[in-house]
Amino acid sequence: MELWLFRPSGLSDGRSCFLGGRRVRAELRVAVLGATGYAGVEAVRLLLEHPNARPVYLASHSHVGQRFAAVYPHLAPFTDAVLGPMDADRVGDVDIALVSLPSRESLTLVPELVARGMRVVDFSADFRLRSAAEYRTFYGIEHTQSALLEQAVYGLPEMRRNEIRNAVLVANPGCYPTAAILALGPALSAGLVLPTDIIVDAYSGVSGAGREPSRTTHLAEMDGSLVPYSVAGAHRHTPEIAQELSRAAAHPVTLTFSPHLAPQARGILTTCYARLARSVSQADVEEVYRQAYHQEPFVWLVVDGLPNTKAVAGTNMAQIAVRVDRSAERLVAMAAIDNLGKGASGQAVQNMNLMLGINETAGLPRIAMWP
Repeated sequence: MELWLFRPSGLSDGRSCFLGGRRVRAELRVAVLGATGYAGVEAVRLLLEHPNARPVYLASHSHVGQRFAAVYPHLAPFTDAVLGPMDADRVGDVDIALVSLPSRESLTLVPELVARGMRVVDFSADFRLRSAAEYRTFYGIEHTQSALLEQAVYGLPEMRRNEIRNAVLVANPGCYPTAAILALGPALSAGLVLPTDIIVDAYSGVSGAGREPSRTTHLAEMDGSLVPYSVAGAHRHTPEIAQELSRAAAHPVTLTFSPHLAPQARGILTTCYARLARSVSQADVEEVYRQAYHQEPFVWLVVDGLPNTKAVAGTNMAQIAVRVDRSAERLVAMAAIDNLGKGASGQAVQNMNLMLGINETAGLPRIAMWP
């Protein structure tokens, strides 16, 4: 079943083009399952503007048979797609599937898609953790897909680019982990900081909680209020952050992660604190980060000024800044991302591009919305 959507100007079925010295199909076919959640609709928005790919199947649990534009009217000029069921047999002939479902639900659907020969980017946490025991502890159920768990590649391109290119299944990172790993990864890899006694203090816009309304994310409850939640190791992203920072450090990392909800729709601001392993200057630290990120298309190292969420709103960019606190002998590493961009759908499209062998930045370069 194909759903006709907006087709970028100048591209048509059967054409091909050259990207990176290789011939690729001009219109790669993409399915988005879970298209009516916030991350799903953001993925559709990016795909509608993508020069080499188009969404041909959109699926939803709760809106089957409805026009997508009836759920999200801002996309009415660009698509007349009708939402299909969350059924692997209905997806059809696609080059890749983006699966934007809550954790636990992907355990059933993703294996069905992979079994049908599809490449998959999964937005949930179901394939991020290497340890099935940690998954059981933090998600409350047994992991039933141990073979796929071993096969899945953690989808942070700045750390796993070559593995992602060859992956069948990519586990798209969480939004909080993306910011924390990008902020602290280079310092841990270079041995600038100790892998113990790390603090990750993070603030997220309420869209990170999903589209389903709740008291804690209701505007009337959140207006003018900052709210901590899931503190003292209780948040499900804690083991994910520890897992990937341990990989960067080549040593087990211990950390305290404290997330907060902020009274804004989107954006994450993370400030990380780590003890210095040796005496270093501000210039030394900046050089380590410059070497780590100077070729990264979506990492913006801020030297004059500090990161802020407005500067990355609607983009796939990550703003990173580092400061040496000499009095406390700590490194302060900061990151700002859009939780629906680099923290979810933007990163998923970046991973998709790598998996399909096209330009990594295709469909993603954009200037932040301001004000």
